[in-house]
Amino acid sequence: MEAATLPESFSSHSRKSPVTEPWEPLYSRTTDNAVILGFRADRPHLNGRGLVHGGLISALADNAMGLSCGRFLDEGVSVITVNLTLDFVGSARAGQWLEFDTNFVRAGSTLCFAQAMVTADGEPCARANAVFRVVKKPH
Repeated sequence: MEAATLPESFSSHSRKSPVTEPWEPLYSRTTDNAVILGFRADRPHLNGRGLVHGGLISALADNAMGLSCGRFLDEGVSVITVNLTLDFVGSARAGQWLEFDTNFVRAGSTLCFAQAMVTADGEPCARANAVFRVVKKPH
């Protein structure tokens, strides 16, 4: 996707992962409170019915919420998902722009909470809630 066709303030997502590699290119924008992911749906994102696969939506919602929680934590810690729930309230198709807009809720010393709204061309297709365990990064 050319930079000119990206929604405002999105750029290439720099945090690469083996799990997200098949879904590239992914994009992100960072606010004071969140990391928001986005991508233009294409064939690698679809299930057999031609809709964006729910597993992909779940994985990227989890990713966006975890990255957002990380913005509020000390540098020596990271988060591990302990609970993830999604409600699919619509569907997404090839060609649509999907956006994972996160809302950091609260961070404690052992748990961090976040929510996300997933939209396809601005229309809700899923909402997510997650709880993450705060752990020390391995040395």
